[in-house]
Amino acid sequence: MSNTPSSDRIERRLTTLFPSAALEDHAEAVGVIEREGKLQIPPLVWSFAFGFATGESRTLAAFRRSYNSTADESLSPGGYYQRLTPSLAEYLRDLVEYGLDEVAVPHTVTDQFDRFRDVMIADGTVLRLHQFLSDEFEGRNEEQAGARLHLLHNPSDQMLERFSITDEKAHDSTEFDTGSWLEQRLVLFDQAYFKYRRFALIDENDGYFVSRLKPDANPVVTDELREWRGDAIPLEGKQIHDVVDDLYRKYIDVEVEAEFKRGKYNGTRSLDTKQFRVVGVRDEDADDYHLYITNLPREEFLPEDLATIYRCRWAVERLFRELKTQYELDEFDTTKEHIVKILVYAALLSLLVSRELLALVTECADDDAVFPPGRWAATFRSHAQLILDDLGDFLGYSPPPLLERLIEDAQKIHDQRPILQETLATATQPRGEA
Repeated sequence: MSNTPSSDRIERRLTTLFPSAALEDHAEAVGVIEREGKLQIPPLVWSFAFGFATGESRTLAAFRRSYNSTADESLSPGGYYQRLTPSLAEYLRDLVEYGLDEVAVPHTVTDQFDRFRDVMIADGTVLRLHQFLSDEFEGRNEEQAGARLHLLHNPSDQMLERFSITDEKAHDSTEFDTGSWLEQRLVLFDQAYFKYRRFALIDENDGYFVSRLKPDANPVVTDELREWRGDAIPLEGKQIHDVVDDLYRKYIDVEVEAEFKRGKYNGTRSLDTKQFRVVGVRDEDADDYHLYITNLPREEFLPEDLATIYRCRWAVERLFRELKTQYELDEFDTTKEHIVKILVYAALLSLLVSRELLALVTECADDDAVFPPGRWAATFRSHAQLILDDLGDFLGYSPPPLLERLIEDAQKIHDQRPILQETLATATQPRGEA
């Protein structure tokens, strides 16, 4: 175990990640505040970072109370909500992008990944929105609104690599760009990202991929990479899905040729072919195969290795589950596009802060200590308010006395109701903004 951390080790770690002066300077630069204004940016940022983790309610009123419990001067509901602007949404996005480059949790995945520069998992999840946002965030069904959060997750350090927000109808595939950044990186895809052209470009950029083979993808087998004794059915020259139901071997390991269209060049798209590897691992319970397509070499990765590697995709499913269960990033009742973005970026900011503290905890714990993601998320949530209180003290903020805040927060706010309705633009008083 490393030396026991001092009482302010946590606060120093967080304020090194997001220094107060830097938070204020960038807020002024992007027009979120004027330096002499009443709003205090560091408490605002930290109230968003911890607001998604504290308590049982993720309402805008709860975020305001979290801010008032940290800042030197409290803000009224109207004064707080009028500061929730599109500029603030972009400011929080900038902080998340900055944090992605700074936060790094120690390596936690199998040694098989040591040969890769990074391992990436691409996926997306739908966030249900108020139906009045259907113009800004078009849903798959008529008169329904939904946003899609696209993530590129790095399970090696339990952190996000890239993120974007689109409407629900946008395909996950459109948010994944190929290029030189893929060199020596391994990317794991589900079937939503399946494209032969994408796989070819990854290979041509010296990257690697593993994806499930789509049921309607039927490439031709050009070579068998594993010999079978006896009267095994020969596969060469056959299309994989045409013969897979007749096979009973434990593994399938073949080279296939796939035809696809290249990107447009001079207004035309030429046809091309590419060799890939298709691997099948038999599921005895379901009496069928899990089929994968990849460019990983057989000399280093056997079929059972590919199945194990692909199971790492569950890491991003756990991440989505953490965002939706621990932080309730699931349904939004606001009809303001920028409020949706503010809440999404606040949740991602919470995730960044959680991972930064996990890195600190890992450094200070015994070498053989293990911190399961679900248990860590629950632990972070249960201590979030205490950390926020300590952080406010560390930064020198003196919020109004508790009794004064109780009186202010518990009063009726009839005179503020028009401001709330104008700011949040809801047809009723929904739970997300009450």
